[in-house]
Amino acid sequence: MFKVLVSDPISDFGLQQLKHAEDVEVVEITGMSEKELISIIHSYDALLVRSQTKVTKRIIEAGVRLKVIGRAGVGVDNIDLDAATNQGIVVVNAPDGNTITTCEHTFAMMMSLARHIPQAYTKTVAGQWDRKSFLGVELRNKTLGVLGLGRIGIEVAKRAAAFGMTVIGYDPFLTDERASKLGIEPATVDAIIRIADFITVHTPMTKETHHMIAWTQFEVMKRGVRIINCARGGIIDEAALVKAIDEGIVAGAAFDVFEHEPPAPDHPFLRHPKIIVTPHLGASTLEAQENVAVDVSEQVIHILRQEPYKNAVNIPTVSSDLLNQLQPWFRLCEQLGKSLVQMTDGAIREVTVECAGELANLDTSPLIPYVLMGILSHHLGAEQVNIVNAIHLAKLRDIRLTVGKSLFVQNASCEITIRLKTTIEERWVTGTSLSGVGERLVRIGPYPVELLPEGHVLLISQQDMPGIIGQVGTLLGDSGINIATMQVGRNKVGGSAVMILKIDKKASKNVIESLLAIREIKRVREISFDERGEEEEERTGVDRTTAPV
Repeated sequence: MFKVLVSDPISDFGLQQLKHAEDVEVVEITGMSEKELISIIHSYDALLVRSQTKVTKRIIEAGVRLKVIGRAGVGVDNIDLDAATNQGIVVVNAPDGNTITTCEHTFAMMMSLARHIPQAYTKTVAGQWDRKSFLGVELRNKTLGVLGLGRIGIEVAKRAAAFGMTVIGYDPFLTDERASKLGIEPATVDAIIRIADFITVHTPMTKETHHMIAWTQFEVMKRGVRIINCARGGIIDEAALVKAIDEGIVAGAAFDVFEHEPPAPDHPFLRHPKIIVTPHLGASTLEAQENVAVDVSEQVIHILRQEPYKNAVNIPTVSSDLLNQLQPWFRLCEQLGKSLVQMTDGAIREVTVECAGELANLDTSPLIPYVLMGILSHHLGAEQVNIVNAIHLAKLRDIRLTVGKSLFVQNASCEITIRLKTTIEERWVTGTSLSGVGERLVRIGPYPVELLPEGHVLLISQQDMPGIIGQVGTLLGDSGINIATMQVGRNKVGGSAVMILKIDKKASKNVIESLLAIREIKRVREISFDERGEEEEERTGVDRTTAPV
């Protein structure tokens, strides 16, 4: 008999297939502390949680029989994935169960916003028959801007089309072909900000999306726009939104999420007459709770019985021999992908991975998810992409994967080259991993380099002219940014050149713009190799967005 512990309230209907399985015993004990859970977890083969239980390293290490941890929901931020992987425990979730319910809640908020339903209800039940104060607008013939076209964003777009709305959308992976299939007009974030009548956000919360709509965007918005956020708190600058409403730029807003939850009692959203709020109800339907419980229960049974399963969010099985040979290359592949995506503009169309030298003789397929994890996590967030779902997420976005091999290497016994082709350009980087030295980038495009994939790097493309290095050094020095190392390269005297600067801290938006103001400089990209560790720093409100080049 397999023993399954359910430590959070989970839909009884969703647990039925576990409870009815002849080889499974289900025990439900909720509300336990970490100490209490540690004291009993050694007896169980599986643990099922929602968001309340924090599955810590101590709990995982105490679970000597654990084979699987199931999360009845999407996020797994309450589970120590590294600890689970180290213990050989599979972690599964239910990524699709909340799609429709969150989509429908978005539409409920949009319609409530358009017709002032909560405000009108409050006055009516208070005995005031006020029809004049609540003149609404129709959705028909309005332009809806959708920022983020994952599962939920696409479902919202479908329903908006049925209401007679014109749908324009942005997603870093949206190509013209995919947009045409979905019936969505592709647009930039700036275009959506300027022309949409309604804007709804459906992006993950990442460094790139934190305060992606702030006062700079509100200043150029179409007057009378209405904004909905049922995705993640922090995507929209809350203080700037209140100011935009008070100044008549935004007609109203509807929020299901807050940057800090629950919000403080004096939060301005809670008392503003033009803002509708709900307490993070996007996934709160009977069907959604049942769906995620059914999905995760099904996967737990498969894993316990050693049957095929899906939706794993940690390392897949690789033979120990191959794992030992590929281990030094996993981190390099992720860092190559992470650096390359930060150098490249346009929607991603194709990713090519070429292994050269001794690596060409191995099965290098386990490296591919690490490359994609580095590329996709820049836009989707580190929590949303892992080595199991990276290939699936790439295919959902019509990204072609190409794998090549070569016995020829230029700088070491083994090299990996990653090429990224977008709707605008194609760029590539090459790296190697040396015993006793570690990972290195050895080429950026045609230019040879010697670069550790860590910290912050400025990649500057310029015309080869005297004095450029001095101007750049002076500008950074005046801005309080220390240069740790510098590398330069050129293809010919007076031709195109590249400057690679390792700097001790991130450059501000103003610094990037000042560099671009130097006439000979064509392009500036800041590459951060430590994005995950800087998440809290990025949420302090400092605008660190790299200027478009």
